[in-house]
Amino acid sequence: MHGAEVVKELLQALPELAMTVDASNTTALNTAATQGHMEVVRLLLEVDGTLALIARSNGKTALHSAARNGHVQVVRALLEAEPSIALRVDKKGQTALHMAAKGTNLDLVDALLAADPSLLNLPDNKGNTALHIASRKARHQIIKRLLELPDTNLKAINRAAETPLDTAEKMGNGEVAGVLTEHGVQSARALSPTSGGNPARELKQQVSDIKHEVHSQLEQTRQTRVRMMGIQKRINKLHEEGLNNAINSTTVVAVLIATVAFAAIFTVPGEYVDAASLGPGQELGEANIAHQTPFIIFFVFDSVALFISLAVVVVQTSVVVIERKAKKQMMAVINKLMWVACVLISVAFLALSFVVVGRAEQWLAVAVTIMGATILVTTIGTMLYWVIAHRLEAKRMRNIKRSSMSRSRSHSGSGLSEHEWVDEDFKKMYAI
Repeated sequence: MHGAEVVKELLQALPELAMTVDASNTTALNTAATQGHMEVVRLLLEVDGTLALIARSNGKTALHSAARNGHVQVVRALLEAEPSIALRVDKKGQTALHMAAKGTNLDLVDALLAADPSLLNLPDNKGNTALHIASRKARHQIIKRLLELPDTNLKAINRAAETPLDTAEKMGNGEVAGVLTEHGVQSARALSPTSGGNPARELKQQVSDIKHEVHSQLEQTRQTRVRMMGIQKRINKLHEEGLNNAINSTTVVAVLIATVAFAAIFTVPGEYVDAASLGPGQELGEANIAHQTPFIIFFVFDSVALFISLAVVVVQTSVVVIERKAKKQMMAVINKLMWVACVLISVAFLALSFVVVGRAEQWLAVAVTIMGATILVTTIGTMLYWVIAHRLEAKRMRNIKRSSMSRSRSHSGSGLSEHEWVDEDFKKMYAI
């Protein structure tokens, strides 16, 4: 059975259930209005329309709850049942329009003002109008709608001596402040008399302005700090993912080099000595080219590359590093070992190429050696440059941060801006 059907059956059996309240004096109507259950709201209002007048212990009626949660159909139903509740205020002195100004539903604001236009400029206990509330919450569309109304009081000042413009500036909402200024909303300071006024009031206003400016600066600093922390978390996550990808790639490459190096020693050209071709000074199973210098170079370099790769595989599969700095240091060492392994396996290949092509075509081996050496030297040279450049840049940034922190403690100078911190911390690419 549907929820509305259950409520209908209960009300038919016991209509007095509609008037029951909980410990906070909340009726079923208030709960249904908060949740936006339109069918249940209609059923309860049909039982007794005066239910809309019952307020919770904090003074909020069902209209307040529906307006705060943006349920425009519920608001219209409540106003139709009891039009007078539009002017009801809670213990903070706030009307349903104050609640609506905290949200984003323009139709809701229009419905409330259509029910009672006098709501527009009603202040709460702190002197805040709906425009003050919308300015504090940065509800751009509602602010524009309120400013379009000819009866909106653009000079309303609350008990903190703030106009809506002052409130927006205090909250650090520069865009909202711009919209208010465009529509002629001024600050309380601009509205106060410049001469012949009460000196005590002017002093109080100046103190209030200073307080608001300090509060605005502190709020902007807090927001900047929050943004920076969020950016730093994302950057750290990117660094972590990059390191993990590099570690996984290194493991795969190490296994690949070890496999190639292991297989290469058993697939040397010229095959091996057998019983039919056994010559003086030779042994069965010996490579035919075992005594040649290129083969010796190949054998030594291939073996070293094999064992370096195996060592990397053992370390990668045995050591678990949690802390990012330690992981980065381990990756830097392993990375250099893989550089060495790549160079060794390349030299082994080039050495063996001299045997494969023979003396008649030795120029091919020389050409391949020149090409391979050029590519290797260029690649490793570039990597070394990036490594050194990254470390020098990191050292420079540490020095700048230290000096910036020292200046901030002495309240002088300004370090790097927010964007500069981000640009320095976030690198699209760097070498380990």
